[in-house]
Amino acid sequence: MNISRKSILALLFLLNCFIYSLAQSKKPKFRVIAFYTAKSDLAHISFVHEANKWFPAMADKYHFSYDSTANWDNLNAEFLSKYEVVLFLDTRPEVTAQREAFKKYMENGGGWMGFHFSAFALAQSTYPADWDWYHNTFLGSGEYGSNTWRPTSAILKVENKKHPVTRNLPKTFKASPNEWYRWQNDLRKNPDIKILLSIDSTSFPLGTGPKEYEIWRSGYYPVVWSNKNYKMVYVNMGHNDMDYEHKYDKTNKTLSNTFDSEMESKMIVNSLIWLGTGKKIK
Repeated sequence: MNISRKSILALLFLLNCFIYSLAQSKKPKFRVIAFYTAKSDLAHISFVHEANKWFPAMADKYHFSYDSTANWDNLNAEFLSKYEVVLFLDTRPEVTAQREAFKKYMENGGGWMGFHFSAFALAQSTYPADWDWYHNTFLGSGEYGSNTWRPTSAILKVENKKHPVTRNLPKTFKASPNEWYRWQNDLRKNPDIKILLSIDSTSFPLGTGPKEYEIWRSGYYPVVWSNKNYKMVYVNMGHNDMDYEHKYDKTNKTLSNTFDSEMESKMIVNSLIWLGTGKKIK
């Protein structure tokens, strides 16, 4: 059988197209790097371990790449240039050069998601309020105010149904157990902040104590928000319930998992996809 030169060239062209298409299909849609410390609080360590198993599974499912590191010195321009999204799983950078690199990354259009303790700041603590841009301009929350105790579930209310983060979420849903934070600043008064989720009033009383101030009986508490000047989402969740009663036995048993809530997990995936592929929402 004679095959013309044109036919051979056509077949080679189709083969090259197929190989290119296959290569493109395996290329991640965006790249995520998670920073963590995981050294002090048992609940935060538990969440970091959980996150570093859950996010790779989501990366396979939704076609992005996920790396993680405990080396905060990697928070530099050269390293960050490889990624579209940065996660802070439990803490924040403490070194001036790291902070400046992160600020520049965000100002140049990078994406960021922070969990729970990554927003913590309190005067005369291990994590003092010494980074004004991050806590007041970027997050808008200011210092830590107080928290509920013990870690308990809450009913969360969607405050902004049009944002990509809340896409296809119900009006309310049950979150996984968490230590819920109150902040110094009223985010409702900040025109740059878009509150996406808050604690629904049906959650009250929230917390079990034993101290009375650890139980919230009323009030307004944002738990997920964005800043319109950046591609960012802060998520108050990230503190698993632990077997605190037997912590001195060193069992360190985890009693709840953050990603056990289907809708909470959906919100986090929505956030990642928006941060990795979307635009700022004005």
